[in-house]
Amino acid sequence: MFTLDMMIDNIPLQARIEIRYFPAPDKWMFSLWDHSSGEQLVNMIPLVCSSGFMNDLLLPFRHCRSGKGLGTLFVLRAVDAPSTPDPAKDTLSQFNVLFGDTYEPEP
Repeated sequence: MFTLDMMIDNIPLQARIEIRYFPAPDKWMFSLWDHSSGEQLVNMIPLVCSSGFMNDLLLPFRHCRSGKGLGTLFVLRAVDAPSTPDPAKDTLSQFNVLFGDTYEPEP
């Protein structure tokens, strides 16, 4: 768990982030809190790799923070052929986890 003072779409967010491994599903999970208010914004969503299209894992949370949203979270391959399709116990280093401003695909 760690905290970041960041700007998401030019709006400040004091983020507390937890990336945690769960052995039963062999998945890494992402949780996010607004550190200043203590409000949990995202509760354990699995880190799923984008494959063939950009899969914004925070898209369902655009209504949060009074419609300000939470930005974008992508999981992308860091190597040509990771040994698992999504990050697993020993393969997290084969992926990049990107968290930042809201991604709006071009029409």
